[in-house]
Amino acid sequence: MYEEIKKNMALRNENIKPYATKDSEAYRFREETDDDFRTPYYRDVDRIVYSLSYTRYMDKTQVFTFEDNDNISKRMTHVQMVSKIARTLGRALRLNEDLIEAAALGHDIGHVPFGHVGERILNKISLENNEGYFNHNIQSVRTLMFLEKNGKGLNLTLQTLDAIMCHNGELELKEYRPRKKTKEEFLEEYEKSYKDPNMIYQLVPMTIEGCVVRISDIIAYIGRDVEDAIRMGVITMDEVPREVLDVLGTRNTEIINTINVDLLEHSMNKDYICMSDEVFNAIKSLKKFNNEHIYSKVNTKEQLEFYEKVFRVVFNQCLKDVEENNQEGRIFKYFLGDMNEEYLKNTTPARKAIDYITGMTDDFILTEYKCITGEDN
Repeated sequence: MYEEIKKNMALRNENIKPYATKDSEAYRFREETDDDFRTPYYRDVDRIVYSLSYTRYMDKTQVFTFEDNDNISKRMTHVQMVSKIARTLGRALRLNEDLIEAAALGHDIGHVPFGHVGERILNKISLENNEGYFNHNIQSVRTLMFLEKNGKGLNLTLQTLDAIMCHNGELELKEYRPRKKTKEEFLEEYEKSYKDPNMIYQLVPMTIEGCVVRISDIIAYIGRDVEDAIRMGVITMDEVPREVLDVLGTRNTEIINTINVDLLEHSMNKDYICMSDEVFNAIKSLKKFNNEHIYSKVNTKEQLEFYEKVFRVVFNQCLKDVEENNQEGRIFKYFLGDMNEEYLKNTTPARKAIDYITGMTDDFILTEYKCITGEDN
């Protein structure tokens, strides 16, 4: 009976394309001796969903912070939308849906409080403290490999980790061609991302499933951010370029469907992902519009200054507590006290502070700030 269960779990592999990633190709960095009826990428999904980092998605900013509107996207809803879109494409193209789901659900684990604004602030702090460049996709890999389970990590597959590292939804391409790599090459790219600011733009997924997740990240937010901005009164639909709406549609559901259908028509039976010039140019134009009319207007100058103040106050206090071995410090109470000896011995004080802050939700970093300063938000 147990063998039949395992066989049933693996049935989908019989229907995938020759260039799709096989379960037999899955590689884990640590050997596992326990027998499990789940397929390896399916197991990755479970490990990510049951992680503490995944739970904290629910209170992390997508675009809009501190807005009293329950219909506005959060990081949690975004990763679920990416997963749904990517699995739709993966099923239609007969790819490995389990690998796609694992990468989609884990791709933003390393995002910091206040979204990309917080990421830019933490990048400055990281560079000032000689910890290298900070990028949320690299931190996602670090969190899943080295921070979860008290510093032991989740022991995910190489293919899932690579897709997460290479997701970069801020860089749109007409074609997404996977580039095979070894575990050594993956680790080299990971390490180089801390030192070379251009490395982040050179990362290419090693699997076609990783390519699907990468384009799905864009599909998931590009139209939803427009709808959220309209709800918040930041823009009106009349401001969105007519030439974009004529190609992609006026509603998020239409935008998603248009891009999906175009991708499927141009990618079917290919070992890479591509789209038409018309749809690609419309995506580029809409991203440019979003950058100029939404993302640049979401936060006021005063808000941006406040966010930076919050990050710096919290970081400086955490760094001080670690350097002075202040066991009463909140970083010990909520983070370091649970980490294993290997992490504690081999991690610099600044990196410990960065890891702690990265895992915070929006509300928690504000609580930390208030505890330090006594100020209300």
